[in-house]
Amino acid sequence: MTLLNIAFIIIGIVLVVWGADRLTEGASSLARGLRVPEIVIGLTIVAAGTSAPELFVSLVSAIKGTSDLAVGNVIGSNIFNTLLIVGCSAAVAPIAVAPNTVKKDIPCAIVASLLLFILCFDDMKSPHLWGNQISRQDGLILLVGFLAFMFYTFRMAISSGEMKWREEELGVEPVKEPLQFSWINQGWIVLGLACLIGGSHLFVDGATYMAHRFGIRQSVVGLTIVAGGTSLPELATSVVAAYKGRAALAIGNVIGSNVFNVLLIVGVTAVVHPMRIMGITIVDLMMMLISIGLMWLFAVTKYYVSRREGWLLIFTFVAYMGWLLYLL
Repeated sequence: MTLLNIAFIIIGIVLVVWGADRLTEGASSLARGLRVPEIVIGLTIVAAGTSAPELFVSLVSAIKGTSDLAVGNVIGSNIFNTLLIVGCSAAVAPIAVAPNTVKKDIPCAIVASLLLFILCFDDMKSPHLWGNQISRQDGLILLVGFLAFMFYTFRMAISSGEMKWREEELGVEPVKEPLQFSWINQGWIVLGLACLIGGSHLFVDGATYMAHRFGIRQSVVGLTIVAGGTSLPELATSVVAAYKGRAALAIGNVIGSNVFNVLLIVGVTAVVHPMRIMGITIVDLMMMLISIGLMWLFAVTKYYVSRREGWLLIFTFVAYMGWLLYLL
């Protein structure tokens, strides 16, 4: 059984890496062909597809009564996204960040994280989360926030003046792709997403089995193994995008995934099945806020994340993982 789960982990990683490459190529070509800025593609199509593993895992976890796994998956995934994914992407190639992304898109992710932080506290007078609940009403609040985010994103996309300005800003070539190639790019996107989702599930199943065998508690499994596994699509997609010079797609994927994780995934999961917090701590929530704050701080200074800043994000992630292991 152990060897089988190790095989699941290896096959899952291979599928995720290959799927990320296909998804990046398909999304970038489709964006250029339709003259849609890559930041919009990253914030919507790519972010939604690569967030699918988190949605599935969180829903199943909440329904089965393992709420800490569901909440830990989202919080851990956002920390993984902003620290390790942005860090690794910047370490591969410095990430240029558009001014509108710094002024509008990243603040949306910060507001979403703050909203989750507030909703995790039933009693604002107590610093402890133990026994608090993310209710159906909380879930509806998050879903309303998600709809507002999507409205903003699509309004930005259909604004012709905005799109033209952002194309020049992001270096998107206004080249009209032949119509016959559009369905090919869509096919690559679908195939890439299928490999990403399928590979992630294989990885999570194998890694979770191995973790439980060594007696690691549920909240830590959610914050580390499951969060890392379900964030593999974002990691692979963003690193490949950065390597291919598609920095806008890389940063848009991370920001969009963070917003999707909090507003859509926690929102839908809480509406389907309210989640009681047992093992998640205020340190975990604070790390989620600190991670997105660091990314915004680095981006707002010179409108790019340098290799040195990328390594600092990676170091912060390793330190947080060390803290979790220390608590075992």
